Amino acid sequence: MNSLATEVLRLLTVRGETLAVAESLTGGLVATEITAVPGASKAFRGSVTAYATELKHELLGVDATLLAERGAVDPQVAAQMAAGVRKALGADWGIATTGVAGPEPQDGQPVGTVFVAVVGPPDAVFDATGGGKVVPLRLNGGRAEIRMESARSVLALLLKGLAGEQTGNERAQDTEQNGGF
Repeated sequence: MNSLATEVLRLLTVRGETLAVAESLTGGLVATEITAVPGASKAFRGSVTAYATELKHELLGVDATLLAERGAVDPQVAAQMAAGVRKALGADWGIATTGVAGPEPQDGQPVGTVFVAVVGPPDAVFDATGGGKVVPLRLNGGRAEIRMESARSVLALLLKGLAGEQTGNERAQDTEQNGGF
């Protein structure tokens, strides 16, 4: 997974952009992967591990009514977590994980239900509607496997967004750095 974090940080650095992370079920795994990369401080602003539901509201600004009605395992909660951490930590990009790693279901959702979200700058486009993106996951395996795959998935989603946003100049810089012309 470290190669995903390395590539994410490389692209963020080339673009002069920053990243903030909001984590629930992953409990800091995403931030750990990012900070394991030398030079991460060039692009990584920080993270919030909001494991308790009320902290998602208090620290990340997730709508309290949404949390009360749907619980923490919800695509809108993931999107609001990503937007909230982006704003709270003053980053260009925010990513978030929320879900059920087990061993028991939570908020009426079965084990393995996960939502990962990415929110970028206003001009970031992931699809025809623009803006951010939330991806639902249905993961199998034990608690550790679900948490690791959730962390990998959110980094992969961010990488997809960053790679899709590259301009010709950034690609030229990348080519030069890799010995091309």
